[in-house]
Amino acid sequence: MKILTGNSNRPLAEAISAALGLPLVRANIRRFSDLEVFVEILENVRGEDMFVIQSTSFPTNDNLMELLIIIDALRRSSARRITAVIPYYGYARQDRKSGPRTPISAKLVANLITTAGANRVLTMDLHAGQIQGFFDIPLDNLFAGPTFTDDVRKRYNGESLVMVSPDVGGVVRTRALAKRLDADLAIIDKRRERAGVSEVMNIIGDVRNRTCMLVDDIVDSAGTLCNAAVALKNAGAKAVSAYVTHGVLSGGAVARVAASPITELVTTDSIPATEAVRVSQNIRQISIAPLLAEAIRRISEETSVSSLFD
Repeated sequence: MKILTGNSNRPLAEAISAALGLPLVRANIRRFSDLEVFVEILENVRGEDMFVIQSTSFPTNDNLMELLIIIDALRRSSARRITAVIPYYGYARQDRKSGPRTPISAKLVANLITTAGANRVLTMDLHAGQIQGFFDIPLDNLFAGPTFTDDVRKRYNGESLVMVSPDVGGVVRTRALAKRLDADLAIIDKRRERAGVSEVMNIIGDVRNRTCMLVDDIVDSAGTLCNAAVALKNAGAKAVSAYVTHGVLSGGAVARVAASPITELVTTDSIPATEAVRVSQNIRQISIAPLLAEAIRRISEETSVSSLFD
């Protein structure tokens, strides 16, 4: 097999490359003066099992076009199989019609990746599980749970922990992590009685004098996460941390987290850290490179990927 990366997250690709003991395939990926993407593969890939590592994070459309054009270049270079490794799948939050005359963009992106020539997709913590059904090719959806579990055990060993889902939709993800850690589960139920009235947060579960850990798949503006942290502290929580797979952290999110009661926000490196994230005192990234590298190795060797979830 051979691995190739676009420009979206080169540090993660290099870490995966090191873990597999394989050099990255040399490629020329650049822009014309009008910002059109141009891709040239500088090595022979005929008959190879190719893995393209590319998160579709900010700038989302540029990175998505890079991915599509790299896949097309590999297909036209007679690669035997092309697996799109997408640590962060952009447009995943548009997984259904949110109102009249709105798109299902997650399905559109799935169609684009398939049409470009990908034979398989490897991604992590999809925003909604049903996105797997948008693809007509095999898709492996990894979970950051094992990586988070190891980190929590190292840093919070012996503490009375409660895993908290910031909304009802994230209960399955949070319950899975709570089960791994043999911890209790709490849920924050948000309700808005009418337009213009602030949300009321009801906490289901006992958090008083406990160390609470908010668990989610994406943190973008961080508004929900910070409001949840305030509600937990008001309910008597001893401390509040957060473990989130994809740290989008757009706009004033970093400042919002810094001003919140959140002791520490832990994200993976599925999205490269901005300068604001790197200098932040209470945001930390942990690497998913070993997990992705092992999944890539197993796909190439045609062995079980599902056992990585155990």
